[in-house]
Amino acid sequence: MKEDYLHYIWKFKKFNFLDLKTSQGLPVIVKHVGWHNEDKSGPDFFDARIQIDHQLWAGNVEIHFKASDWFAHHHHTDKAYDNVILHVVWEEDMPVYRSDGSSIPSLCMKHYVNRESLAHYQELSRQKKFINCENLLPDFSTFIIHSWQEKLYVRRLEQKTEYIQLLLKNTKNDWEKVLFILFAKGFGLNVNGSSFQEMAAKIPFNLVRKTQEVQVLEALFMGVCRLLESEKEDVYYQKLQKEFTFLRHKYQLESITNPLAFFRLRPPNFPTIRLAQLAYLYQDSANFFNLLIEKPDIQLWRDFLTDIKTSPYWETHYNFDVKSKSSVKKLSSSFIDLLIINVLVPFSFSYHKARGKEVIDDLFSVMSTLKAEENSSVKKFKQLKPEMVQNAWQSQSLLSLYQDYCKKQKCLNCQIGVSLLNK
Repeated sequence: MKEDYLHYIWKFKKFNFLDLKTSQGLPVIVKHVGWHNEDKSGPDFFDARIQIDHQLWAGNVEIHFKASDWFAHHHHTDKAYDNVILHVVWEEDMPVYRSDGSSIPSLCMKHYVNRESLAHYQELSRQKKFINCENLLPDFSTFIIHSWQEKLYVRRLEQKTEYIQLLLKNTKNDWEKVLFILFAKGFGLNVNGSSFQEMAAKIPFNLVRKTQEVQVLEALFMGVCRLLESEKEDVYYQKLQKEFTFLRHKYQLESITNPLAFFRLRPPNFPTIRLAQLAYLYQDSANFFNLLIEKPDIQLWRDFLTDIKTSPYWETHYNFDVKSKSSVKKLSSSFIDLLIINVLVPFSFSYHKARGKEVIDDLFSVMSTLKAEENSSVKKFKQLKPEMVQNAWQSQSLLSLYQDYCKKQKCLNCQIGVSLLNK
């Protein structure tokens, strides 16, 4: 039994409240359970209204698993708890007192809790291979799940908006620079995303904005990413190195903190290739910003990103000095989907929201056309309930569900968990 379950049943009155009695045998009528204090400082519920033995009391309610926890938490010496009018517990193992020595009536909840609700809670609390509700989820209402997933995805977009607002603050409200940072992080994927983002943040965007030569942008990006620091016989490498030396001195450029990773990456994901593609994307940055953000348009976004490739040198190289079989290195369909999911959709949501324009329905339409992402947690959800994983916004919602609720055992804050307890 966890204390948060007692918070849940008290807050939502999930107990038999028609014939309550204190541990001392006095009748109790709960007029108002109080306001839940989620700050973790002070009593658990403020401003409750409790009638005890025909006397109406106004004050606070404190909740513990065992009554003796009152003393373990030193509430008996803390004047902040002197206004507690009822001590709600699961096990009444001893009486408790305020700092002035006056006794506090207690209510032992184990006698009043709905047994079916308790059984569901105990089922949720058992150790599982993946998530607490994995045995109950397959037969659970798809309608409730989808409703919760929609809320989770909107909340995820709002969280990304907070991050974008921070980037705006750091870039003096330069939306184009923020999009550049987001694209850079997206091109770096999980392995090099943070380093690519650091690179984009260090580069003056006016320099990117006015540069229309892909070779200069490659030199700029790869130089800041510390890929041009050694000596090589490769002629193209030497050209980029020379160009970056000029740019570094002219614009006082700083390099990223840590070197990029190549290890365990497939050649198409090598940072050299992704930076070359990013440079190709930004050789005409003056025109594509307005094109991309005017309105969420999946076909326009796909068509635009499908045209991105590299300069000719990289058609025969994955890294400097090492020649490979010739191939045009365009963005794959799956990589384009990732950029739409992680860059264009959240950026569009934030950009239009800042201008008072609601585009959430358009974004749901965009995400509904994209396949669900595949990672270990999403695959496990799909095995339990395939209806949860039909498109990209659903898979995004499951990432939030797993990270923010399932892993943290926050079943009582989850709409699915609460609904299961109410069955």
